[in-house]
Amino acid sequence: DHGHVEYFRGIRNPIGLKCGPSLKPDELLKLIDVLNPDNEPGRLTLIGRFGSDKVGDYLPQLIRAVQREGRVVVWSCDPMHGNTITSTSGYKTRPFDRILSEVKSFFSIHAAEGTHAGGVHLEMTGQNVTECIGGARAITDEDLNDRYHTVCDPRLNAEQSIDMAFLIAELLRQDRAGKIKPIPAVAGF
Repeated sequence: DHGHVEYFRGIRNPIGLKCGPSLKPDELLKLIDVLNPDNEPGRLTLIGRFGSDKVGDYLPQLIRAVQREGRVVVWSCDPMHGNTITSTSGYKTRPFDRILSEVKSFFSIHAAEGTHAGGVHLEMTGQNVTECIGGARAITDEDLNDRYHTVCDPRLNAEQSIDMAFLIAELLRQDRAGKIKPIPAVAGF
């Protein structure tokens, strides 16, 4: 019943709705009814941003509620925002392994629920920055000040982005083959 929800109800373009750990299934269903009253395919994308440690506790219950009520949505994963931390050196950063863990859990949960993992949102750059820790080069907290160039949110660098793209491609291949199995949240790839 807030003004911004009413505003978005009147927009005819497809819209996205951020979903996090505080969103309850009944609240989500009410929002879906307001934002997509005709249950129009492609109208509403639900963007999960839970964090690698919470996605397994919260995403399944939202998926089940949406499925039970027959709502048509696109499910997307934003593994960046729920995995932002402040490093011991004071920099805002994101651990590559947590980002990857949330993406893997997103695919695994959808496979277990019989739904489709429809998209992944990543913040990245082609530059050789040191803003997210981990990855193949094992960027550490001490490395962050070397090439920390963002003025807002930490981005995956070129190498981390390519690694993530290949890992997601493998998850998509497994998904098409029906071979994705539930995995532990911190399992390696």
